[in-house]
Amino acid sequence: MRLETVLLSGDISATAEAVGRTVGVDRVVADVLPEAKLAEIRRLQEQGRTVAMVGDGLNDAPALAQADVGVAMGTGTDVAMEAGAVTLMRGDPRGVPEAILLARSTMRVIRQNLFWAFAYNVAGIPLAALGYLSPVVAGAAMALSSVSVMANALLLKRWRM
Repeated sequence: MRLETVLLSGDISATAEAVGRTVGVDRVVADVLPEAKLAEIRRLQEQGRTVAMVGDGLNDAPALAQADVGVAMGTGTDVAMEAGAVTLMRGDPRGVPEAILLARSTMRVIRQNLFWAFAYNVAGIPLAALGYLSPVVAGAAMALSSVSVMANALLLKRWRM
């Protein structure tokens, strides 16, 4: 996905490295206190990076809140879920790529819908104002615009990773 992944863990180095290998992260930083997680996220943001933080515990809450996108595990603490912008229903970090792909697909559909709604209005309003478009046809075109936007959005229900 061309994303840099970093595991910031309070666990000892051997445990963090093993987890990092299992989930396939690029870099592992172990023995990190909650304040250091928060500082690392701020450092990355100061470099102009967009940061997503995935966490499940009380100690992750400040970092989840600071991140551009906080992703909490549904099996984690209530504090972490409250601090995160997104909560994964399962406690499996391998659900994060799926959530990112779904979010990207959703944004693509939103952009498409805005384009088509804008195109309908750019074409329809001047034609209606100049009298070239009857009110019945203009109303039908507006209804068609709404139907096409909804149909395009409903395609997300068929989304699979």
